[in-house]
Amino acid sequence: MPSAPKIIPISDLRQNASDVVKSVSSSREPVFITQRGRAAAVMVSMEVYKNAQHEMDILHLLARGEKEIAAGTGYELEDVLREADLYLEAAKR
Repeated sequence: MPSAPKIIPISDLRQNASDVVKSVSSSREPVFITQRGRAAAVMVSMEVYKNAQHEMDILHLLARGEKEIAAGTGYELEDVLREADLYLEAAKR
């Protein structure tokens, strides 16, 4: 069963910023920051942030590929694989 999200007011963040950062870093769980009772921000560890950015980059590439396929542009798979093989061979040298 998923745990309830951690929600703290911005005033608590101001008073205990170091503890909140340590908690986020060690638990890898996000902390939701509220201001005047409304959601204002989400704090996540750097590792979680980097992973999310990496996943988003992959999704953007996939979306671009889908658009290229729909438009009939892009490259043939065999050409891409051949070029990748050449690149990997050159990197070994």
